Amino acid sequence: MAHDHKLEIFRGLLKFKSNTQKIWGVLVFLSIVTSVEVALGIMKPAALTHSHLLGMKLLNWIFIVLTLVKAYYIAWDFMHLRDEKTSLRRVIVWTPVFLICYLIFILLFEADYIYNVYKDGFVTWNF
Repeated sequence: MAHDHKLEIFRGLLKFKSNTQKIWGVLVFLSIVTSVEVALGIMKPAALTHSHLLGMKLLNWIFIVLTLVKAYYIAWDFMHLRDEKTSLRRVIVWTPVFLICYLIFILLFEADYIYNVYKDGFVTWNF
């Protein structure tokens, strides 16, 4: 039994006539997100590099969020997650989201510890 592919993106906001048009539309969307990342990486606005959120520069948080948006959208469109049952989609999406949040949490706390060791200097034991 062959399935017809859904030819819309952004929950039906944009509709295409063929798979080729849809692939080009997705390519344009991913290219725009990547261009924003590259432009921010080149310009490095002072407002984003000097402000911190949870121990990390705001620019880095923007990079993480935009990368996750691209990864989610690639899985959603090209791995056909939108056509699967809700429970399978949740398992596939929420498990990595939880693990990435956990990894970010651990990296931030470990990086803060290492920063404080370098800032305050290494203290050896006096026997």
